[in-house]
Amino acid sequence: MVYLIAVIGGLLFGGADQYLGSIATLGPSAVAVSGMSAPWLALPFVFGLTRRDARHAAAIGLLATGTALLGYFAMMLSPVEGVTWSHVSLRLELTSQMHVILPGLVSGPFFGLCGWVWRWRRAWGAAAAVAGAFALEPLARWLAGALEPAPLVWAAEVLAGAGMAVWIARTRRHGGGSRACG
Repeated sequence: MVYLIAVIGGLLFGGADQYLGSIATLGPSAVAVSGMSAPWLALPFVFGLTRRDARHAAAIGLLATGTALLGYFAMMLSPVEGVTWSHVSLRLELTSQMHVILPGLVSGPFFGLCGWVWRWRRAWGAAAAVAGAFALEPLARWLAGALEPAPLVWAAEVLAGAGMAVWIARTRRHGGGSRACG
């Protein structure tokens, strides 16, 4: 049942992310939120929390990420976005998105595994990987010259990451483990 939820959740997550970024009337904040990478890492982490063994956690992380990418691409190539199938080259679309697909093949299982490690071993590094993604993404984008002009969005993302880090530290002090993910 959790695998079905991962498929449906992934499809909805990816489709909603693409749709949000395409709504020009919402302005640069919507584009910035849609362009965030950290939520794409949190998705497999959350599903990895549900599994009882590492292999299944990695598998559900890959499934959630893969179906999220399918939802994203389906929305991107849909009539909702003004696209007609007669104008779509699936081969071209697939090859043009390898910069997103290939990292997803690694990040999905990795963050699914991190979710499992956090749940069963309380290894701080597993949860810190997600918190760090939120807290440090705006800095990384700024250094790469790819930070969209939406300072409130980026501030909220940093605060979310910092909040997660505080929660991890408090949880760790109250009986959590000390081993890192991986």
